[in-house]
Amino acid sequence: MTDKQSFLPSASDAAVRLDLISKVQGIEQAENYFNSIPEKLRALPTYTALLNCYAYVRNVEKAESTMDKIRELGLAKWPMPYNILLGLYHRTGNYEKLVSLMHEMEEDGVGWDRFTYGIRFTAYAAVSGEEGVDNTVTRMESDTGVVLDWTSYSTAASAYAKLGLLDKAVAMMKKSEGLVSGKRINTTYEYLITQYATYGKKDDVLRLWQVYKEKRKVFNKGYISVIPSVLKFDDLECAERIFEEWESKNSHYDIRIPNYLIGAYCRRGLMEKAETFVDGIISRGGKLDEFSWYYLANGYLHSNQPQKAVEKMKEAIAVCRKRWKPDKEVVAACMEYFKQEGDVEEAGNFINLLGDKNIISVDVQDSLVNNFLHEEPNLDALSELNADDALVGDE
Repeated sequence: MTDKQSFLPSASDAAVRLDLISKVQGIEQAENYFNSIPEKLRALPTYTALLNCYAYVRNVEKAESTMDKIRELGLAKWPMPYNILLGLYHRTGNYEKLVSLMHEMEEDGVGWDRFTYGIRFTAYAAVSGEEGVDNTVTRMESDTGVVLDWTSYSTAASAYAKLGLLDKAVAMMKKSEGLVSGKRINTTYEYLITQYATYGKKDDVLRLWQVYKEKRKVFNKGYISVIPSVLKFDDLECAERIFEEWESKNSHYDIRIPNYLIGAYCRRGLMEKAETFVDGIISRGGKLDEFSWYYLANGYLHSNQPQKAVEKMKEAIAVCRKRWKPDKEVVAACMEYFKQEGDVEEAGNFINLLGDKNIISVDVQDSLVNNFLHEEPNLDALSELNADDALVGDE
């Protein structure tokens, strides 16, 4: 390789490199690079990239200083740098500065784009209430300089929902549906379905699901959106019908989809049904993962069948992937079972299995083994387990 360049870099090239350096090497190296580039490359793209770097690390002071430089150079004529700083103010709770910066855009004749409106919706839901969101919707719809898309109205819907105004949120969702287009239509329908479920609108979930199926070929991600959405309404029969539809059409057995039903059966204590369902998955070539077994273990614990719970937990640990961690209460319940049974050997095997899979650290592993062998088991060491990691794929 040679250090000689066959072309002169542009400001846009420098901006891309600045962004990459910030992400890979950190903000200090990004600053060093910016300071090293020729003056002629310090234009709107590079200053905007630097501003974005500061916003990413939430350095308000340096972001404001960079924005001041953009103003000084007469480059503050477009919404992008404003949007970056507005987003930073929102994430850091500086709502007074956010409102002030929006007023500056109005006074200086800087038009808003859909990203500006999105930030305003999100921020005004927190500080201005219904009237602020209403006014923003009215302004957005009358702004001929903005090309609205489905995200414009879905963001407005989220703002209304945060205020508890679900009727207005749903009205925005209906407008959002009318703007669905582009290459990512499947993803859009999936998002809208989950949002309707969040807003408690079962009829709209099922209605849009039918629209989705009529207009597009539905892949696994579509079923991953609709089945847990239906389960939010405790409609197990509907979820089962949708699952059967998926199973009849898909040769690729994505275990995440049946896992929703396994979890639902186990949470309801329908353990026989869960086992029959699992047997069917296996007979059709499906391969259970750690979540499948974990849901079964949890179900048996809540059904007061600790021996079966331990068996399923062993299966979960045996097939688990990196970074998966069960809820510490489930592990503690398994240890309590070993204690009551007086089965020191099986307790040791279970603890070693947790250690072999890096679910617990070596120190915790040794502590549990020693405590179990020589005294009353102290399960405080299990506090390092994170309960949130165990519930990926839940309803």
